[in-house]
Amino acid sequence: MRSLLGLCPLFLALLFGAAPALAGKRVALVLANSSYQYAPSLANPVNDGAVMAKTLKDAGFEIVESRHDLSALETRRVLRDFADATRDADIAVVYYAGHGIEVEGSNYLIPVDAKLERDTDVYDQGLSLDRVLVAVEPAKQLRLVILDACRDNPFGKTMKRTVVSRGIGRGLAQVEPNSPNTLIAYSAKAGFTAQDGDGANSPFTMALSKHLTTPGLDVRRAFGFVRDDVLKSTGNKQEPFVYGSLGGEDVPLVPVKAVAAAPVTNPQAADIRRDYELALQVGNRPAWDAFLAQHPDGFYANLAKLQVEKIGAEQAHAAATEKAKQAEAERDRLAALGAQKDAQARAAADAKAAEQAQLAAQKAKEQVQQQAAAAEQQRVNLAAAAPGAAPASTPSPAGTSVASLTPTTTPVDLSRLVQTELGRVGCFSGQADGNWNTTSRRSLSQFNRYAGTRLDVKVASTDALDTVKSKPSRVCPLVCEHGFRADGDKCTKIVCREGYAINDDNACEKRRVAKPTTAKPATAKRDDGDERSARQRRQAGGAAGIAAAASAGRASGGVQIFCNGGSCRPVNRGCHLEYRGGGGPGNDANAEVCN
Repeated sequence: MRSLLGLCPLFLALLFGAAPALAGKRVALVLANSSYQYAPSLANPVNDGAVMAKTLKDAGFEIVESRHDLSALETRRVLRDFADATRDADIAVVYYAGHGIEVEGSNYLIPVDAKLERDTDVYDQGLSLDRVLVAVEPAKQLRLVILDACRDNPFGKTMKRTVVSRGIGRGLAQVEPNSPNTLIAYSAKAGFTAQDGDGANSPFTMALSKHLTTPGLDVRRAFGFVRDDVLKSTGNKQEPFVYGSLGGEDVPLVPVKAVAAAPVTNPQAADIRRDYELALQVGNRPAWDAFLAQHPDGFYANLAKLQVEKIGAEQAHAAATEKAKQAEAERDRLAALGAQKDAQARAAADAKAAEQAQLAAQKAKEQVQQQAAAAEQQRVNLAAAAPGAAPASTPSPAGTSVASLTPTTTPVDLSRLVQTELGRVGCFSGQADGNWNTTSRRSLSQFNRYAGTRLDVKVASTDALDTVKSKPSRVCPLVCEHGFRADGDKCTKIVCREGYAINDDNACEKRRVAKPTTAKPATAKRDDGDERSARQRRQAGGAAGIAAAASAGRASGGVQIFCNGGSCRPVNRGCHLEYRGGGGPGNDANAEVCN
């Protein structure tokens, strides 16, 4: 064990600095074309180029060549000179903003002096994307080409077609680089066009400047964050896309800051590591202050200071966000009250400044988070690579003081911490009681769904705690009952104005007033059986009446009476009645017979 500790400085230097810390030479070329001679000028490319050049210089690139509004000849010369700079480079980046078109499945960058009167002119006056790839080809670790050129073709309406079947598409065509370790990033998916945005810079470039040079962040993940930002800012109308592939190792454009590893001579190094891991599980400022009070120097002290910086950056971002909300609310309040123009202007300026401060705080927070995460991952790798190192759960030897931190975390305590963090990000609504039951597992599963993670939901783990804690804001969407709507982090009752009511879709709709109905006389309903019975009774009654009348006439010895279904009358003189049987409508029981 002692021999292992003696080798720790070399071990740390190999593990911590081998890949990201020693990224090697990095070179970049920034090209931006706005002032086209035979097409409408573009407002943003030169501004975008300036932003990207500054971003790459601030990231520590050894060479950042920035040129704008170049002719075809000048562009070829710049690419040739840049190819010389990439011969001993590990990372080479080319950024282009301006017009680009696709002809017959090939992509071309358009210099400012291009006329393109016919479709074949692009072969002579444009710059093939393959020519740009040749310029970055000598780089050893990463070849990156970024194209903010997916705009509408300005020559499309006037360009003559020499061959009717020759295809000229919208945006740029999909490409698959032939060279290894090569990525080509489009501001919009192949076949689609990009937006310039309402400000001085395009949404794509703004997202690039925010994420691409985050220390320690793999370039593929950086473009994932860029994609998310652009989709959000354009209302899902523009989706950046990256073509090509890299290997399994992370490839950041900017290496993470190397943590200085002092020689480890303390025989209780395992205890220091255990104290560090306890503080990491608690994760708040007092825990780290307590750790640094006990262990102010050394490797783990440097890691702890990174964690303190992360907490401070998160708190600064939260404060800047709250200040921005207050400034925006004050601006809106003054506008609603119709305050004087100078007061509204000051409020608007304050809101703008607060928004810029919030963005700066967010960027600083993300950078520190990435640095702390990368350092922590390297620490875990180091612990795994040192088989003689004591596990984190090893009890402290007698006499080791860790009372100023926290007792060894039990499974119940860990479950309670994970439940608390899940509640903070909106995925757990129960009580943090440390009981890892079905509700807790379902909550962590929901977190996996919305955060894109694959944490084991069966148990509460330190990995789950660290992952959930890394999320600065709500992850799971707020779900409200019927009659309530989400308002920030709480549900607010929906109140409809008079005459409106909440419908099944949780929206207010006008009440339907029932129309008054006029009373109609009740109509007796009868079925066919009742009608037939009544008819039969009438027929039977008629026959009986006829027979009775005839019998009465005979019994009285007087004049006979002839009756049928309609009426009765005396029998005509000289006539008499004869009974024929039957009876009923159309079939009289008696017949009048005259001589």
